[in-house]
Amino acid sequence: MTTLTARVVPVPARVLGGGGGRHIVERNFLLYRRSWIVFLSGFFEPLFYLLSIGIGVAQLVGDFTLSDGTTIGYAAFVAPAMLASSAMNGAIFDSTYNIFFRMKYAKLYDSMLATPLRPWDIATGEVTWALLRGACYSAMFIAVMLGMGLITSWWALLALPASVLIALAFAGAGMALTTFMRSWQDFEFVQLAVMPMFLFSATFYPVETYPEAIRWLVEITPLYQGVVIERALTTGTVGWFLLVHAFYLAAMGTIGMYIASQRLGKLLLK
Repeated sequence: MTTLTARVVPVPARVLGGGGGRHIVERNFLLYRRSWIVFLSGFFEPLFYLLSIGIGVAQLVGDFTLSDGTTIGYAAFVAPAMLASSAMNGAIFDSTYNIFFRMKYAKLYDSMLATPLRPWDIATGEVTWALLRGACYSAMFIAVMLGMGLITSWWALLALPASVLIALAFAGAGMALTTFMRSWQDFEFVQLAVMPMFLFSATFYPVETYPEAIRWLVEITPLYQGVVIERALTTGTVGWFLLVHAFYLAAMGTIGMYIASQRLGKLLLK
């Protein structure tokens, strides 16, 4: 007698109407609707930095002169960097710690892949949610900047879309890196990467203050790209050079999403 082994292949999400990632966004929204304090926690760290350093230290530092000769206050110099950091925080922590728990402990993605959802749907859904979280942080931070009079240009209308781009870069990269994590101890490397970027990406002083030997290292970090974009938009010092920084962030996010989807397929569809 010949034994036939049948394998049940889930119907691709596109056959059922596509957009499988939106179901993951909806799921996360319903979850955080009851935990909104946790959701907002990432917004307060850059806000506290702005209030303590951008305002308190500003009384000692005085004004800053930008590369084009524009003079702004220290708080107006620091605030765009805090805005970029806010978008980074919202995206990176949602796409690392939370995704690791869902993947390794809750086994949530194993259940999802038993449905028509595919690894790419999971990657796009989780990254989209991280974008929304980063965008919420950024929108609130922009409102604070506006109330404090730290926005001096109409170009700042593009600051929120720029924050979404920053969130895309860190969400995609964060999710890709999470698929390589083996235990919670590995997340020490996340802090080891995020904290130096936060402190040294021309956040609190111009990149020109660094020695030439390490300045190039600062200029290739992801957060620096976001800081340059946000600072240019909020101060009105825009130029074609911003497209280079934007392309860097878009490529980083897209490549990260692709790696994450491929890794999820290998890890969960064995």
